[in-house]
Amino acid sequence: MAVTEASLLRQCPLLLPQNRSKTVYEGFISAQGRDFHLKVVLPEDLQLKNARLLCSWQLRTILNGYHQIVQQRMQHSPDLMSFMMELKMLLEVALKNRQELYAPPPPPQFYSSLIEEIGTLGWDRLVYVDTCFSTIKLKAEDASGREHLITLKLKAKYPAESPDCFVDFPVPFSASWTPQVNSPQSSLISIYSQFLAAIESLKAFWDVMDEIDEKTWVLEPEKPPRSATARRIALGNNVSINIEVDPRHPTMLPECFFLGADHVVKPLGIKLSRNIHLWDPENSVLQNLKDVLEIDFPARAILEKSDFTMDCGICYAYQLDGAIPDQVCDNSQCGQPFHQICLYEWLRGLLTSRQSFNIIFGECPYCSKPITLKMSGRKH
Repeated sequence: MAVTEASLLRQCPLLLPQNRSKTVYEGFISAQGRDFHLKVVLPEDLQLKNARLLCSWQLRTILNGYHQIVQQRMQHSPDLMSFMMELKMLLEVALKNRQELYAPPPPPQFYSSLIEEIGTLGWDRLVYVDTCFSTIKLKAEDASGREHLITLKLKAKYPAESPDCFVDFPVPFSASWTPQVNSPQSSLISIYSQFLAAIESLKAFWDVMDEIDEKTWVLEPEKPPRSATARRIALGNNVSINIEVDPRHPTMLPECFFLGADHVVKPLGIKLSRNIHLWDPENSVLQNLKDVLEIDFPARAILEKSDFTMDCGICYAYQLDGAIPDQVCDNSQCGQPFHQICLYEWLRGLLTSRQSFNIIFGECPYCSKPITLKMSGRKH
């Protein structure tokens, strides 16, 4: 008990017992340099769960909305010192949230300078601005007619402090900023100019990705954002290629891997290795893939997506937590696709299956022919 009393005095020196039985404590709790009056009345057995907390009106106002949490901590804290420490942490959070909620508005020149900057940029480029002028969205169009957005989160000290910038780019975008008021580098105009330059530098990348999206059946992602560098393209019935394009060198040979039954995928891998010397960075990625793989991609104008996509043979769905069936039975007379996780759970439940490290050997749920599943950490 003496140890607890000493700890309480050390942690809360302004909270003192008011009687010999130490059932009443009164004083102050400190947080963020401020002191708040309170009183704690304990029962004779000193159990905190039956105690009463009496707060000054200032403390009660700040803790408004945290009543249930305070009650819960009183129910579960082993002693008064533990409760006071938790109450102090809760008070710190409440004060911080209150400061953010009631932060003083920026000076008038903050708004006038922003309006002037937006006017210089052109109001037609403004997509959105909130009532506090703390969030601004601007749009720009690249040489190919694509629209791009930049979201700016302005801070109270703008323009002395740089805003946070959010863009849908495949590479990081960090605008240079000179933290001096009235500097030509510390303005929306400067950031917008850097935004335009970044868009122009990525034009070739987006041209490559747009051609793929327009002329092939992209299985994943279904609605690719401008930041997406990967595409999974259908090559035929339950066979596809996944490519990862380098945004800085978009016409160079991308990272490739094939998905499908071995008897279909292996010949494609052999062609890729044999013809890799034919890759010409002057041509588009799509044209190069056709030349190297010696294939024509299923055309969007002729075929439907359902012509070469099949639901998982176990869960009977196409999409499962964002993944599509990418495990295919190698039996040419079967070729049934499965989600990796579905096939894994199925094979793991069979007594005849065996596992070696991350590879499971078992039987196809459809044709009972041997099937091999290599578990990977690759996210779809």
